[in-house]
Amino acid sequence: MTIHPAQPSRRTPPGDITVRRAAPADRPAVERLWLMFRHDMSEFGGHLPNPDGTFRRERLEAAFSGSADWAPYLVSSGESAAGFAFVRGLTGPVRVLNSFFVVRGLRRTGIGLQAVRDVVALHPGRWEIAFQDANRGAVLFWRRVAQEMAPGVWKEERRPVPGRPDLAHDLWVSFRYPSP
Repeated sequence: MTIHPAQPSRRTPPGDITVRRAAPADRPAVERLWLMFRHDMSEFGGHLPNPDGTFRRERLEAAFSGSADWAPYLVSSGESAAGFAFVRGLTGPVRVLNSFFVVRGLRRTGIGLQAVRDVVALHPGRWEIAFQDANRGAVLFWRRVAQEMAPGVWKEERRPVPGRPDLAHDLWVSFRYPSP
């Protein structure tokens, strides 16, 4: 009889998680993660790839533009690229977590929550995060994030997508970190 060691649970957080500002040398990895992110999001917006297989990339370009208002972050698990976060509004009164992604193999392990905590802690102040109501996983995740970051003092509201009256309104959570 052979005894096999227990397989780690998907819900067990992996060790050695890092979140750091993405350098220009990280851009190719973030671009590949961006394709995965946009593919995942196509389920909720119906956006198809361009003829060359890429997706819209305005936010990716803005994040790597060098603007003081934007910051790209790379999330890693050991040596593996695990996700990214793009923050905008760094020069204004409200920071916006503009895009956030964790690879499917690491979802529901705690890495996403830890990555958000790390990014938000780097930029204390008011925060806003938008997501789609149809994305049930995102709804649950972002409500949990808001409650963890600002227990009992966060808000959620529905807002129209600017310049896109044809789209369903986004949900937004807002909070201050550290919370008062």
